[in-house]
Amino acid sequence: MMISIVGLGLIGGSFAKDLRKAGLADGLLGVETSPEHARRALELQLVDRIVPLFEAMRESDVLLLATPVDAIEAILPVILETVRPDQTVIDMGSAKLRIVETVRGHANRARYVAAHPMAGTENAGPDAALEDLFRGKTVLLCDLDASAPDACKTALEIFHAVGMKFEFMTADQHDRHAAYVSHLSHVAAYALSLAVQTEEKAGYAVPRLAGGGFASTVRLAKSSPEMWVPIFRHNREQVLHSIEAFSECLQVFKTCLEAEDYRRLDTLIREANQIRDLL
Repeated sequence: MMISIVGLGLIGGSFAKDLRKAGLADGLLGVETSPEHARRALELQLVDRIVPLFEAMRESDVLLLATPVDAIEAILPVILETVRPDQTVIDMGSAKLRIVETVRGHANRARYVAAHPMAGTENAGPDAALEDLFRGKTVLLCDLDASAPDACKTALEIFHAVGMKFEFMTADQHDRHAAYVSHLSHVAAYALSLAVQTEEKAGYAVPRLAGGGFASTVRLAKSSPEMWVPIFRHNREQVLHSIEAFSECLQVFKTCLEAEDYRRLDTLIREANQIRDLL
């Protein structure tokens, strides 16, 4: 099959690497609005050619949309206007409900599969692409009852080829769960980074004192605003709920310290340790 990847950053570029390795595609086309990213994707041989979107739509059996979610929301209806009955369109954005709602009543909705590969790093651009980024990770597939059986089969074949496991849910369930397991962790990392930088400006030697724990906790704060502001905008309501829940937990810790209630603090930490059983 001929596969086009729209957006050749971390996710799109990594898919290109793994699809080429798997030998699933007869050819890989890239659609990229950044001239620098397009040039670099060709240098790295992520794709065979860079083409305009309309050409990718004409030549491809499958289109993988790996742009920021606001761009997916804008181009998906355009793509579905001219999609063929034998084509499959898969979006891989980190927020789903607004995108799904945009095309819910579209005549060609069945050619579209909503997906979210739960994998990534804090880096961006074609040079961030990693082989085997998705192996052993989970892809969340949403509202498959609205997608054609053959489109679902194609999507499952592609995600299986890169080594992913499958979970199925509605777009609304996705956004609620993603707010806690993905989006909130980015909010916390950005907030921690800002707090630490405030201390640094006050004259403290934070970078020289920071250890591995800090580095791993704040790693996500390096993630680009071009990707994450649209995610927060799309999933605003659920992210606000997750921040509220997180804030309540922080307040409990603060109250324990204010009251010097170290027995309660011990209990809270032991309860938190149970995350080991979930991961």
